[in-house]
Amino acid sequence: MSEPWVYIKDLSEYVGKEVTIKGWLYNKRSSGKIHFLQLRDGTGTVQGVMVKQEVTEEDFQTVKNLWIEASLEVSGIVRADERAPSGFEITVTTLTVIDNPSEEYPIGKKEHGIDFLLDHRHLWLRSSRQHAILTIRERVIWSAREFLHTEGYLLVDSPILTGSIGEGASGLFELDYFEDKAYLAQTGQLYAEAAAAAFGKVYTFGPTFRAEKSKTRRHLTEFWMLEPEVAFYDHEDNMKLQEDLVCYIVSQVLLHCRKELELLERDTAMLERIVPPFYHISYDEAMNILHKLGSSTPYGDDFGGEDETLITNEFDKPVFVECYPKKVKAFYMKEHPDNPDLVLCDDLLAPEGYGEIIGGSQREDDYDKLLARIREEKLPEESYNWYLDLRRYGTFVHSGFGIGIERTVAWICGLNHIREAIPWPRTIYRITP
Repeated sequence: MSEPWVYIKDLSEYVGKEVTIKGWLYNKRSSGKIHFLQLRDGTGTVQGVMVKQEVTEEDFQTVKNLWIEASLEVSGIVRADERAPSGFEITVTTLTVIDNPSEEYPIGKKEHGIDFLLDHRHLWLRSSRQHAILTIRERVIWSAREFLHTEGYLLVDSPILTGSIGEGASGLFELDYFEDKAYLAQTGQLYAEAAAAAFGKVYTFGPTFRAEKSKTRRHLTEFWMLEPEVAFYDHEDNMKLQEDLVCYIVSQVLLHCRKELELLERDTAMLERIVPPFYHISYDEAMNILHKLGSSTPYGDDFGGEDETLITNEFDKPVFVECYPKKVKAFYMKEHPDNPDLVLCDDLLAPEGYGEIIGGSQREDDYDKLLARIREEKLPEESYNWYLDLRRYGTFVHSGFGIGIERTVAWICGLNHIREAIPWPRTIYRITP
């Protein structure tokens, strides 16, 4: 009977038993009559110890000619070893080469420039750092959806091709659509509003696109966004939902991804602080903070990345900045009842200089005011007839927000640049691989 094929993550169940693992050679070193093989299979890494006198001469010599990333089938006895990073090692009995690369793996131990690594992103993903980041990304997404599902939210998929502008014409990718024009979706929000009128509590999740020619460490042209929309939630309800969601995501990453955070050398003490309540300041208060800190951003402008960094460095937890001027925010945001120049909105800024991870608002539910804003922004009115129907037929108070997955991952992981927070980053200079 052949040894069972097991994954490295499950080795604890097979101590003292002989097993087979299938994976890749991550690294190797030799010490005379012993080969030390670092093996990975996607679920973890383990050291395989091959002693010359315990294997065939052919297998021992084969290892000498293996390149890094050779794909292998390795059988051996599982041993518990507290000194090993995984807590286990395998005493190798047999080794079968599935494929040995014909040349040296291009990503070595030496330092590589970021452009080289991005050009080889399809290979860079195999590194332990990228493995840790994308494992945390998966946990962030899973936790967000788990939280919303538990709270009774329905996932409603929104289209990627749309005829309606969500966040302003300057950031649109336009394309020919048979005899018409279409755009890559900037947001799923408008469709989520329609679904909220049917189901009450919904969310959309998918890729979104912005054609802004930005080169900052916080911007991608394609990114993933999760967008809840809730019937009968006002501005205050909306912020409470954001706070609860972010706290749950961070708590789940801390619970399930400690080893990944440790590999990234993330200061988890900063993440342990992410519990309610978050801070709240108004746009005016934020402006006062900025001006005291030397910012020259004039009142009435939106905040840039440097402004957000200045603000968040003043707080040890996320901070809501509320009620921005209407002129710098999207047409669908609810006019402030006490000041028509403002809207009932919020940006949630992550601490440690990371800035905005969520943008949300109460939506304008008044038909006439919404139509006036569409005209004021010179948007194609006919494209929004369906959206205006939501106010014609049973209008209601409702609110929602979008949380950027990559920005959230970058903050939780402590990354210097957002491009590592997505498997295949798209920027104004990069569309490959």
